[in-house]
Amino acid sequence: MQKQDVLAALAALAQETRLDVFRALVREGREGLVPSEISRVLGIPPATLSFHLKELKNAQLVSAERQGRSLVYRPDFAAMQELLGYLTENCCQGEGCGPAR
Repeated sequence: MQKQDVLAALAALAQETRLDVFRALVREGREGLVPSEISRVLGIPPATLSFHLKELKNAQLVSAERQGRSLVYRPDFAAMQELLGYLTENCCQGEGCGPAR
């Protein structure tokens, strides 16, 4: 993962609504959610949600697949793993990390 990709992903997740949307998609897993369900569950107006989904998609954190008349949004687990791998690549200078405090 390139530094620019990491910065885009972190910037996208640094906004409260987008973080909530991303976490809702992660909870749902590979099944994904349609925007109307995300809107209902999180109480986000559809136009606002559309903007935030676009930002998450541009950051390559989610994908959208057309199923009939609907778009199903899913988290991109590979991108999420790459981001976490980038952030922890040199964790603890190669030593085993202790338990979280």
